[in-house]
Amino acid sequence: MPKLLAIFLVICSTFFWGTNFNVGKYVVGEIAPMIATALRFLIASFLIFVLVMLKERNFLQTFKKNIKIYSILGIIGVAGFNGLFLFGVKYSSPINCALIMSTNPLITNIFAYFILKKKIYSYQKIGMLLSLIGVIIILTQGSFHTILSLNFAVGDILIIIGNICWALYGVLSIRYLSKSSPIITTASTMIIGTIALIIFSFFEGHVDQAFHQSSSIYFAITFMAIFGAVLAYLFWNIGMAQLGAAQTSIFFNFVPVFTVLVSLFLGHPIYFIQVVGGAIILCGVIISSNVIRLPINAN
Repeated sequence: MPKLLAIFLVICSTFFWGTNFNVGKYVVGEIAPMIATALRFLIASFLIFVLVMLKERNFLQTFKKNIKIYSILGIIGVAGFNGLFLFGVKYSSPINCALIMSTNPLITNIFAYFILKKKIYSYQKIGMLLSLIGVIIILTQGSFHTILSLNFAVGDILIIIGNICWALYGVLSIRYLSKSSPIITTASTMIIGTIALIIFSFFEGHVDQAFHQSSSIYFAITFMAIFGAVLAYLFWNIGMAQLGAAQTSIFFNFVPVFTVLVSLFLGHPIYFIQVVGGAIILCGVIISSNVIRLPINAN
């Protein structure tokens, strides 16, 4: 596959995820987050299962061979990330969530250092520090008192944990599933993740909510299933197979851009402190990705 096509598909994934923050905020206003996530991935798993059975004849054989790592990735990268995502967006703003998620390339690089043995250079360390400062500004809303009292918004903390889950999903996929095709990896992890989500939803309760929603809620969940799950995961895994986990993760920074644009379109307010924190995060990411070369030793 041409590199430019892989990049285009990855950017499409970030657009789908960027819109998910706004759509998800609407959904969790009407239905419990875990129920909504389980419904979303139940639809997505059915669609990706049909697709993989039509395209990959060795799906079941590959699934059985790698079931342990598929299970780990499904629980971390599908159930964990997406469950935390909808819980987080319920208690935070879409823009805050997207800005915090924009540090994913840096977290991915840290995991790649320990798991894939990829070196972290000086410019990457500077970028990571800047991005961390930006996240702290967003988490605390610029309040020094909040830093001292450690009184952070629950939603923001959940998004940070989800961010870690997503970074692990990418790095562990590269480490253990280099011979698994993107569509098989997507289908396998999504099916297992969906099973976990259904089980978790029973612990959350309110399962009856799944059957008593308006058509607009079901439409929103279906949108998130098709675009924010099936296509986004598939395109992202194709990108990782072509570009690698670290380079692919850089494009995750388009997520807050699309979230902000959609939020503006929907009339949601954007606060100055979010702009400041987001700008600092963006500077850190640009530096760490070596787009801007600093006059320092790269070691």
